[in-house]
Formats: sequence, C-alpha cells, structure tokens
Amino acid sequence: MISSDAESAVTVAEQRNGSGIKYGSRINFLGVGVAAIAAFVASGLWYSPLLFGNLYMSVRGAEPGVMSPAEILIELGRTLVVAYVFAHLVVRLGVRDWRGAVRFGLLVWIGFPVMILLGSVAHENVSLQLAAIHAGDWLVKVVILSVVPSLWRAR
Repeated sequence: MISSDAESAVTVAEQRNGSGIKYGSRINFLGVGVAAIAAFVASGLWYSPLLFGNLYMSVRGAEPGVMSPAEILIELGRTLVVAYVFAHLVVRLGVRDWRGAVRFGLLVWIGFPVMILLGSVAHENVSLQLAAIHAGDWLVKVVILSVVPSLWRAR
C-alpha cells in the first residue's frame, strides 16, 4: 500500500514537464517580497526587547545597540535571497497548502539551521542558550518563508 505522501509525490512527478517544474507553477515575485519582509519584521521582533532581545544581549555579553542602515539593508538583502530560494523549492516540490508548507519548513529547519547551530555549540563554544535563541528565530522564518509562497503562487 502506498502512503498518501508517496501518492502525492507520484502525482507531482507525473505532472512535471521536462524542466521539473509543474505545469502552470511559477514563482510569484510579489509573494517573495512579502515573505521576505514578513520574515525580516518577525526576526526584528524576535531580537527586540519585546521578545528575546534582552536575553540575547545578556547571553552575548553585549550592550544593546541599533543596527546601522547598512546592516539593515544587508539583512534585508539576505532575507530576500533566502525567500527566493524557499519560493523556488516550494514551486519545484509542488507544495500547495499551508500544512505541506509547515512540514517542509520544519524539515528544512531541522536539517539546516538546527544542525548548523548545534555544530557551533559542539565545536565553537557557542552557548546552547544563544543557539536556541537563533534556532527559534529560524523556526519562525522558515515557516513564514515556506507558507507564503505555497499559498501565494503565480498562476
């Protein structure tokens, strides 16, 4: 018996054209921008005094500060690149609903940011508390960056 996930994968594979992209599926660049801005704002809130900013500064042993305009632009640019990559993967994999997007985001989160952060704890003396703060930020971002393009696709 084939599981529903396997059946979905077969259905997606059958619908692909020669480029590997499903017919009628394209990246919605406005959606990429919206996802990037939403992730950028969520991350800003994550590291603000409203959520984990004070704890983050305390764990780092740093004084609170404000990002420079250049740092803000660099971070926004990085977030746009990551948003585009997520949108590309969501389209290529045929993720079309929020549940599938959340599953995809969780898989990416565990496989990449969490593993990289655990490596920094194990090999670079980064505190587990600091890694956990960053991991939480990445969890929020990957969910946003997975869900938005799965629901807001180009037709």
